[in-house]
Amino acid sequence: MNADARPMTVPDLLAMKAAGRRIVMLTCYDAAFARLLEQAEVDVLLVGDSVNQVLAGQETTLSATLDQMIYHAASVRRGASRVLVFVDLPFLTYQVSPTKAIRNAGRVLQESGAHGVKLEGGRPMAATVRALVERGIPVIGHLGLTPQSVHALGGYRVQGRDAAAAERLVADARALEEAGACAIVLELLPSTLAARISAALTIPTIGIGAGAGCDGQVLVLHDMLGLNETFNPKFLKRYAELGEAVRAAVRSYAAEVRDGTYPGPQHSFD
Repeated sequence: MNADARPMTVPDLLAMKAAGRRIVMLTCYDAAFARLLEQAEVDVLLVGDSVNQVLAGQETTLSATLDQMIYHAASVRRGASRVLVFVDLPFLTYQVSPTKAIRNAGRVLQESGAHGVKLEGGRPMAATVRALVERGIPVIGHLGLTPQSVHALGGYRVQGRDAAAAERLVADARALEEAGACAIVLELLPSTLAARISAALTIPTIGIGAGAGCDGQVLVLHDMLGLNETFNPKFLKRYAELGEAVRAAVRSYAAEVRDGTYPGPQHSFD
């Protein structure tokens, strides 16, 4: 990102949709990667509860905690000062009541410096989205495959394949827009449905496994960099193979330590 560029703002997301400019989002969990991603001119960093799977090795996102998300979000904000940072609200930190959602989302913004939160669900969550937005907390919605509902959905599978489910998702998207959401993540939807939802809204959609008709795209950083080599869904494109690069670097380090060539004189102090 140009050092002279002004910081991204939430209204910029709507302006980008209106101008037909695609939004670039990636997950991020720490200051080091946040700094690199900002320099690479990413628009939005998502501190996803996927951190529970990617860094903590859990099978689902369900055991992520609010304190965990605040810790990682604060780390990201220390690394990125110009890019937008949104944070996933963990399971049961917003579904219980709008009052609890306001309190927990407020903590996220106060303690991490993030710009807004993301939450999952459609029409049943519209009142909560409205309550947050009315209190000055920007919200990104999330429809389709909602990982916090993975057990109810029967696994990680494409949603909205039949006509009734598609109509429900369109109605859910409109409800989130009317409630004041500033964007909606669409995950694992047929591309035609995602394009239809995107065309029906004035707020941007950000797809993951939802085709090219969305107004932007998001991927999990470790997946697209090849650091999560066991995860190979159809929608994922790897832009690097850093897993092998890490192994090669560590093998070289280990070999030099074992044969005594590291550290050399140039790495030592008189």
